[in-house]
Order: sequence, then structure tokens, then C-alpha cells
Amino acid sequence: MMTTKNKFKKVLLASCLYLIIFATTTKAQENHQIAVTKAVCIIYPTNGNNVTGTVTFMSTDKGVKIIADLKGLEKGKHGFHIHEYGDCTLPDGTSAGGHFNPKGEKHGGSMDMERHMGDMGNIEADKDGKAHLEYIDNTISLSGKYSIIGHSIIIHKDEDDLKTQPTGNAGARVACGVIGIGK
Repeated sequence: MMTTKNKFKKVLLASCLYLIIFATTTKAQENHQIAVTKAVCIIYPTNGNNVTGTVTFMSTDKGVKIIADLKGLEKGKHGFHIHEYGDCTLPDGTSAGGHFNPKGEKHGGSMDMERHMGDMGNIEADKDGKAHLEYIDNTISLSGKYSIIGHSIIIHKDEDDLKTQPTGNAGARVACGVIGIGK
């Protein structure tokens, strides 16, 4: 017949084994996470706007290369940000939340040392409403803890002044798209 002390030892041993197996499995899953090397965001207009396009993200040895091609914008500069949620369901784009800022930094420009992870500065449209932007970003990531996958891109009506907290005073949201894994 098993004593209470022996039952306790077996339960304790089983609990310890479970914790070891759980911790090992979780660590293995983290270590074998698929590395994303390309992401794509299809941009759709918010209610009353005509902005469309694509934003592509590609991993390079120097950071993440961003290539944006948009049309339907008014001539001039427009705030260009990664936002917190991958949700463009509300007609005005506000369902995307605020700027992606997992480290709690101050708002800034795409090349500033301190900035929201989602701060990508401005994109400038020509007289025909077309905009092209291409640069390498050393802050964002396509995988891991701070991955941008599943977040959204918002294009704003106005220029981001790169200093007003917390949004850059970039105005209404004229377009939204969700960032997904690319092939």
C-alpha cells in the first residue's frame, strides 16, 4: 500500500517532469520559429479616398528594405506608419490603433535614434498622385518578438512633422493595409 509521503513524491516528480518537458518544448518552438524574409502589404483607401498601392518588406544583411508604391494621393508629403493592429475594418482606418510602439519610445522620423518602431516618416506624392519610397530600416523586424507581421500600414492625409507627440500631427487616415508574410 502506497503511503501519503510516497504519493506526494510521485506527484512532485510527475509535476517536475511536466515542467521540464513544457519548458524544453516551448524553447524548441521559439528556436525553430520560421524566419520571415519577405512581407507584403496591399494598401486600400479609407472611406472617401482613392489611395491604393503596395508596400514590400525584404530582409537584407543591413536591415529591412522597404519599397512603397502608391497612387491616388494629393501632391505633397503624407505620414507613413506601421500601426499597432492589423485591422482596417472601420471606414476611417481607426481600427488599426496607434503607431506600433512596443518599446514605449517617443515619436520621431524613420532615421531617428529614438522613435516608434512604426515611424517610417513621410512618403511624397508627385503632381499625378504617385509616390515611390525605397530605403533600409534598421529598427523593424519581420520575425521574432517585434515582428511587424500582422500589423498594418496607415497612410495619412497630411505630412508627419516628425516631432509632435505621439502622432506627428499627420491628420486623417487616407489608406490602410495589413502586413502579411510574402512568398
